[in-house]
Amino acid sequence: MELYKEVFENNKKWVNARKAEDAHFFEDLAQGQSPEILYIGCSDSRVTIEEMTGVKPGQMFVHRNIANLVPNNDNSSAAVVEYAVAYLNVKHIVVCGHYNCGGIKAAMQPQDLGILNPWLRNIRDVYRLHKSTLASITNDEERYRKLVEVNVEEQCINIIKMAVVQKHYLERGYPTVHGWVFDIQSGKLIDLRINFLKKLRGIQEIYDLGTTQQVK
Repeated sequence: MELYKEVFENNKKWVNARKAEDAHFFEDLAQGQSPEILYIGCSDSRVTIEEMTGVKPGQMFVHRNIANLVPNNDNSSAAVVEYAVAYLNVKHIVVCGHYNCGGIKAAMQPQDLGILNPWLRNIRDVYRLHKSTLASITNDEERYRKLVEVNVEEQCINIIKMAVVQKHYLERGYPTVHGWVFDIQSGKLIDLRINFLKKLRGIQEIYDLGTTQQVK
């Protein structure tokens, strides 16, 4: 069967399986959502966060784009963060990159990629910020893997810069921001252990938006 048509057959099976487990599953699901996690990941078709984490519907708010970016001037990702923090009250925000990312590799190629250029320029900016570290890595594959990791870190910092994140953390103690990488070859999620409080303290002198008190 053609994959497009198979999707609808799979949906029927999924609906029936859910109802068999819980007759009121969809009635309850329609009542609203209260996810604990906002996940910002790559659009890559091989990276399916719900499947690899086992989260259930309603537990994770998801935004995906090429190379898991949160650019300072991108209204789409900014609106997602604003809604998730201010209205859904998520406790955690995760930026998850992955090794073998086509967007990361494309950004490092010396070629004109048309409308992708301004989007990929955000990755090139990350490379510029970490040029000395990346240039010291002689192995091309290891350099790409490191760029994946520092790109995640910089997107986390972009989120920490946001007024809604600063305000809610200082008033409520959440959300905290985390950086992950998915290793496609092993299937494992890697926590980069980004020190959220240290990053927040480090950016407040410049990016403090006068929301509330300084972080202690």
